[in-house]
Order: sequence, then structure tokens, then C-alpha cells
Amino acid sequence: MKPLLPKQHGAWAMLLVPFILGISESSFELPHIPLLIGWLFLYLATYPMLMLVKGKKKSEYVKWSAIYLGISMFMLVTVLLFDWRMLYFGVAMIPFFLVNIYFAKKKKERAFTNDVIAIIEFCIGGLASFYLGSGEIDIEGWSLLFYSFLFFLGSTFFVKTMIREKKNKTFRLYSWGYHLSLLAMMPIFSPAYLMVIPFIPSVVRAFVLYGRKLSIMQLGISEIINSAFFLVSMIILL
Repeated sequence: MKPLLPKQHGAWAMLLVPFILGISESSFELPHIPLLIGWLFLYLATYPMLMLVKGKKKSEYVKWSAIYLGISMFMLVTVLLFDWRMLYFGVAMIPFFLVNIYFAKKKKERAFTNDVIAIIEFCIGGLASFYLGSGEIDIEGWSLLFYSFLFFLGSTFFVKTMIREKKNKTFRLYSWGYHLSLLAMMPIFSPAYLMVIPFIPSVVRAFVLYGRKLSIMQLGISEIINSAFFLVSMIILL
């Protein structure tokens, strides 16, 4: 039985990087294991569920929605037994998921706004991971969410300029302007000027790789390398 997997491969980095940062900036607890598994399967469940919302009534979408969601709920309930307040993070995601449903219903799930909403959802997952290890959400936790959001927003700009908006010169300027602003914003938002470092490869690749004919695989590999650099440098600097 071949599993049904989401087609947006770049989302895996968005799923894992904030989560791992949440652990690294707090402390690892055993409930992080079921939280990660539950979070993973919840993400897997969204793909067949949104396909159903779009009106694609294939039995495999129903089957895999039930399988993934069942595993996810079982794991996440075990986390609630450890700390029931983790429920708040799930509640916080509901409005954003409703927006995802709206775009899926309109068959515009590739819209930039929908991508931004997805980034926020993944960042909330990282915040949940941080809270589970620290027992509170302090300035470190919010900083984690903030930096992760800025990084993945840059990735969204870049990938769109390479695929769906590659002929859109205005969007290219938005992307370049955003990436340059990252270098300007870091000294303002962080007293540690070294916080610019995790974003440097993002800025460089936004200019150097633009216009080059890269395959989807090559583009994906470049984003994996960039995400790995961001993760490691953030762990060192935060």
C-alpha cells in the first residue's frame, strides 16, 4: 500500500526546522517524540483532506485522511496528558487552517497569501515545541517564531521567482527588496549583529540563482542546504 504524500516537498523544512529550533532553545522532553510524530502526521493529513475540500472524492483521499489523522490525534492526545495547555497551540492554528480550506476551495492553494499562512502554522508548531521544553513562552520563544517566519518567507519569495512568477519582473523586485531588507532589519531587531549570518545565503541565492534554469530537484536541494545552514547557525547564535 503506497502512502499518499504531499507534493510540496519544501514544506518538510518548514515542518522540521522550527520544531528542532524549539527543542534546541528550550530542552528535550520525552513528550517531544509523540508531539513530533503527531505534528508530522497532521501535516500528512492536510494533503488528502484539502483534496477532498477541492471536490476530489477519490476513496484514497478519504482513506489516507482517516489513517493520518487517526495516528496524529492518538499521538497528540498523549502530549495533552503531559500538559493540557498544549491544546492552545492547536486552537491557535484553526483560523489559519480555515484560510487554507478557503484557498483550496477556490483552487488557489498556490497563492502567495496561502503560503504565508502555511508558514505561520509551521512556526506555531515550533513555538509549541519550545513551550513543551521550557514550560513558558518568553522572548526567546517569540524570537524563534520571528526568525523562522522571516527565513521561510524569503524562501517563498525565492521559489516563486524561480517557478510560478519567473516572468514577473515586479515580483522579482519584491523578492530582492525583501531579501535586502533582511540584512537591514537584523541589526534593528537583534542587538547581536551576528544574527545577520543565518540569512546571508538566502540573500545571495535570491540574486545569484535568479534566472538560472534549475530543475525542481536542483531547486529543492538548494533550499535543503540553505535550510540546514539556517538551522545550524541559529542553534549556534541563539
